[in-house]
Amino acid sequence: MTATTPRRVLLAAPRGYCAGVDRAVIAVEKALEQYGSPVYVRHEIVHNKYVVQTLEKKGAIFVEETAEVPEGSIVMFSAHGVAPTVHAEAAERKLATIDATCPLVTKVHKEAVRFAQEDFDILLIGHEGHEEVIGTSGEAPEHITLVDGPEDVDGVEVRDPSKVVWLSQTTLSVDETMETVGALKKKFPLLVSPPSDDICYATQNRQTAVKQMGADADLVIVVGSKNSSNSVRLVEVALGAGANDAHLVDFAEELDEAWLDGVSTVGVTSGASVPEVLVDGVLAWLTERGFEDVEIVKAAEESITFSLPKELRRDLRAEATALMEK
Repeated sequence: MTATTPRRVLLAAPRGYCAGVDRAVIAVEKALEQYGSPVYVRHEIVHNKYVVQTLEKKGAIFVEETAEVPEGSIVMFSAHGVAPTVHAEAAERKLATIDATCPLVTKVHKEAVRFAQEDFDILLIGHEGHEEVIGTSGEAPEHITLVDGPEDVDGVEVRDPSKVVWLSQTTLSVDETMETVGALKKKFPLLVSPPSDDICYATQNRQTAVKQMGADADLVIVVGSKNSSNSVRLVEVALGAGANDAHLVDFAEELDEAWLDGVSTVGVTSGASVPEVLVDGVLAWLTERGFEDVEIVKAAEESITFSLPKELRRDLRAEATALMEK
């Protein structure tokens, strides 16, 4: 690259917070405002290091298991959803609960329950160990088989090939999921599809924007945490779309000047659980290194919003006290 080569940034739109993440983060903030600290949150409310650290400073306490929450406390369930057994554990511990599960995840839970009631074998496409997969599987464990990518298809067995349906984790790569579905349909020609897409609109839109910029970018920077499924997928999509290089970072401080060697066009996007302040930090870092020209790559308009959990309209401290007195 010569000194006269123009340097530019392609900035993906949409990027960052989706409606489900926005709802979950606001729910924690509102709970702390209304009820005061401590408000316990089971698992990270969303998969983003900065968001979790910020909420901890405000008084949220993050725990891995329901058993860690003191009896008579308030506990919030994360945007990824939980299995019915977790609700039962909370009731046993006399906890007042706030369910911040993303409504699009709840939709998949309801599909799993319905198809299990109709005695279907359910093939859940998703990543083993991901909180969302654990929660969905818990709705009908005896009916659900996890399929973690196309390579898992050969080993899938069902009771009746005429009664089998596929569902998916909401934050997967659209292309890889369709590849898995194609392989499943070859094996089970009567495979039923969910009534509507399980992969959420925000995940799809962010992947579409990265595909549009990928072929033109020498380097793509995805802002997001390593345990964020949709953020990791964006790195994969960028490379698949033709980007020469792609990296996932939580903060601008993690960027490496060596990545800019020979680079004239940098694509920037962020996962669905990433606040815009982190993207601003990356853009400022790039501006300091001569990447001042920013072009927006727009894939879609997003106007979806979700109402806050209904539990925030009640006096949960009083409910928790009443539960302890029973």
